[in-house]
Amino acid sequence: MTPRQITTAFKRLQKNTPTPTTELNYQSEFELLISVMLSAQATDVSVNLATKKLFAVANTPQSIKDLGVTKIKRYIKTIGLFNTKANNIIKTCMLLLAKHNGQVPQTREQLEALPGVGRKTANVILNTAFGQPTIAVDTHIFRVSNRTGIAPGKNVLEVETALLNSVPDRFKKDAHHWLILHGRYTCIARKPKCAECMLSDICDTAHRYH
Repeated sequence: MTPRQITTAFKRLQKNTPTPTTELNYQSEFELLISVMLSAQATDVSVNLATKKLFAVANTPQSIKDLGVTKIKRYIKTIGLFNTKANNIIKTCMLLLAKHNGQVPQTREQLEALPGVGRKTANVILNTAFGQPTIAVDTHIFRVSNRTGIAPGKNVLEVETALLNSVPDRFKKDAHHWLILHGRYTCIARKPKCAECMLSDICDTAHRYH
């Protein structure tokens, strides 16, 4: 896509969904952090089902730490990699209590120092919890960015860098959510719904799927 087409694309996405947000259910920055940690290789629906029960019992670093690994596993056992995630959650809670007064830190460096928190998770927290114009690249965003030509790249970091360079500043705060939603419901993996896509006339590859 050309810079003008990219601007057009985000104008359309914005008009369609003026106030996009995550589909994860949360009531605090800490709940969002735990939900995003659980969402790796899992659907938002499955995470929401698990956290609804977990957060009703424990939803602070101290209360989850007190719950312990074994009990946490009972709540998240339906989610992929639950053993590793349970251990990381407990370690993260301990670190939040020891170094951050039980609060979720607001810098990338501090977030990525938490067990189980990588660049993508940190970007989601910085963007969704704290309103920073970061763009976390998941499988949906990677696919949409390459297919449409908005931000082609061979790997996640290349796509993230390309998005930060190509997305106009006024759209950066919400770009992450718009692209995820577009990839989740329209530009789907196996057979994208180009016939009903609002970007098909400016997309680099839509013609391949007609």
